[in-house]
This record gives sequence, C-alpha cells and structure tokens, in this order.
Amino acid sequence: MSETPPTWEEIAQVGDIERWVVAQLQQRGLLDEVADPAKLSGNALRQFKARREEERKVRKLLRQQAWAAYRKAHLVHLGADVFHHDTPDQDRYDLPDPETRRETNGLPALKDVQALAKALDLTIPQLRWLAFHREVDSGSHYQYWTIPKRDGGQRLISSPKPTLKKTQRWILRQMAERLPVHGAAHGFLPGRSIFSNAAVHAGARLLVKLDIRNFYPTVTWRRVKGLFRKGGYGEQVATVLALLCTEAPRELLQLDGKPYHVASGPRALPQGAPTSPALSNTVCLRLDCRLSGLSQKLGFRYTRYADDLTFSWHEHSPPPLGRLLRCARLILQTEGFVPHPEKTRILRRSRRQTVTGLVVNAAPDHSSPARVPRLKIRELRAALHNRLRGKPGKAGETLAQLRGWVAYLHMTDPDKAKPFLAQLNQLEARGADE
Repeated sequence: MSETPPTWEEIAQVGDIERWVVAQLQQRGLLDEVADPAKLSGNALRQFKARREEERKVRKLLRQQAWAAYRKAHLVHLGADVFHHDTPDQDRYDLPDPETRRETNGLPALKDVQALAKALDLTIPQLRWLAFHREVDSGSHYQYWTIPKRDGGQRLISSPKPTLKKTQRWILRQMAERLPVHGAAHGFLPGRSIFSNAAVHAGARLLVKLDIRNFYPTVTWRRVKGLFRKGGYGEQVATVLALLCTEAPRELLQLDGKPYHVASGPRALPQGAPTSPALSNTVCLRLDCRLSGLSQKLGFRYTRYADDLTFSWHEHSPPPLGRLLRCARLILQTEGFVPHPEKTRILRRSRRQTVTGLVVNAAPDHSSPARVPRLKIRELRAALHNRLRGKPGKAGETLAQLRGWVAYLHMTDPDKAKPFLAQLNQLEARGADE
C-alpha cells in the first residue's frame, strides 16, 4: 500500500467510494466471493481466514485514502449551524434565470465551490479553513482592536489577516463592487463622497439626521448569503461567499494558559474587512428605495452615507416632520435595522447644519455648497503656520495628517485650499519632521 494516494477524479470515474474500494481489492486478489468457508478445513481454512484479515486491513486503508481524497475535493462541513452540502442543486430560492442575472451585473459564473476555489487560487482545504465557522477557536483569521466612538463607547475593528484579506479583495473587485446600489447611497462608492452626500442638502430649511444602531453587526451572514443568492449564485457557492465575508465578534479568553477566541454574537459584516462597505450598500438597496420613495412623497431629499441617514426640507411650507420620522423608523425596523434614538437630530437653518462633517448652511458668498467648518480651517492654518516657524506640532500630530486635512479642504473648496497647499509644499521641501 505504498503506491501514490488516489485523487477524487480517479475514484469518481469508477462511480463512488465503495465501488472503487471493491475494484482495488479485486486488483489485489483479496476479494474471494467464491469460496465457502463452511466447506473448507485445515490449511485451506487458515489461508482463507488470513486472506480475509488482509482484506479487512486493506479495505480500511483504502476507505481512509478515498475519504482523504474526497476531503481534498469537497468542503464536507463548514461548522455548527451552517447548512452546506457538496452537491450543487436547485431549490425554491434559486432565481428563474440566474445566468442572466449574473451577466447583467457582470459577475463571474461559479457553478460550484470547486470553481470558486479555482477563481480564488485556493485549494479546497484552504477554502474550508478560511470559511469554517467555530464558536470557540484557538486562532482567528482577524486581528482585533477597538477605537473610541464619539459617544464614549468602543468600536470593534476586525482586520483580516493577509490570506483572507487577499480573498476578500477578489470578492470585492469581482462581485461586491458590481452588485446594484441605490443612487441615494454615497459612502465608499467611486465618484461619491462625504462632499456629494452633503451637497444634496445644501441650503436646507430643515435637516433631519438619523443613525442606525450597530449597523455592521446587524448585517448577519445569512443576509449576506441572501444577497449572493439574489446575485445569481446557488446555495452552495452563496453560503461559502457569505462565510468568507463575515465573522462573529469574539472575546479572547485564557484556559490552562492557552488563548481561545470565543464568539460573543452571530457572524456579521466585520468593521475593517474590505468587502463590508460595498456589501452593506447592496444590502441597503431596498431600504434606500423605500426611504427615497417616502422622501419624494413627502417633499424631502434623502441620502445615506453608511449608517448616517439624512433628510432635508427645502420648501417654504411647514414640513411633515412627524410623519417622516414615524414612517422612516418603521421602514428601518421592517428592513431589519434598529434606529438609534439618541442620535436623531433636527437642525433648522437658524443654527449650523452639518452633514457628514461638512457645513451645508447657505453661504453668503455662494461658495461651495458643503464646506469644512471654520474651526477646523483655523486649526489647520495655525498648525501649518507653527510648523513653518519651526515650532513642533501638537502631540500625535503628523505631517501626513495635515496632508489629509489639506486634501479634505481641497475636495470641498479648491480655491481656499491653495494657500494651505503652498504652505504644505514648503514644509515638504524643507523635509519637515513627521
């Protein structure tokens, strides 16, 4: 039994594992179906028993080799509470014409997980390793840390490690970025930005801002799976894609000196994965359609930047504010999201109105429709001035951060950014310390 282990293709040509095992035993002369042990005695009976014992050992080893070959070519199992089967088939959730849907969106045709693994340049065991769900795991495909929120809480960041990140970037380029997105969405999309999001609401008489609580954790892996099903993929491929793009929030615990990552919630879009923004935009397609339709019916304008929803009223008549809030919250809840009651803001034009950090009050000089707050411009001016005079920057302030703020200002008002850009070039020419 020292020959090269079989491949699954070789086994499948015979039919299945049991037929292949029988064929191998026949080739070795170990399958004796003619002799009747009841009619044997003496040396013949001892030889028959020895042959049967050898057959039993070889049969066991052949089955082990066959199942090892099967596991190399099939995912088999993807974790507790994850339904997966290795034979692609059709069910009632399949689209009537999935090929047309994939072609419409420019998505690759992947008939099974073998085709998906080949497209991702992964072996089946590697694909299973990346997609497998465990409630308790000794390792993780992510690196975790927290950053402070504006409300004083902590936001969990889950950054995928290199192998998974490479896989997610392929899914992002070939699939997630090609899925349909509503025109009201402005976050993480080519040609759209916080500026395009804010400019829609410039000069509003009334501004209404809503926030979705726990936005990414609300988009669970089953919702992502449904997204890929609607994109034209079958149950098998959609399940694996959803697992690759989601992860459960985890706590690091120690047991007998060994670290364990314990799931503290359901798998969902992780904050920090390259696929999460694009997938969340597509998941919100129906939400955006309904909120946009509501806004048009009531006379408001509507945009969404990630989990920030903004409505603006530009008419001189009194706005139907109560109806807007009631209907918007109801739509959010029926679409599987939870509005954040503490982050609802109603801003009239008598006070400063900001959308995604930019001021949208009508400017007296009819300049940019959305502007960087004057306080931030003064801080930038002071920082560059001090640097030019040879003074050190504030604690934690780097030249890269100042470059970012100048670019931020240039996006909203290129003329106002010119002198700051000239000062920044002076600093770079001097070789100023970061």
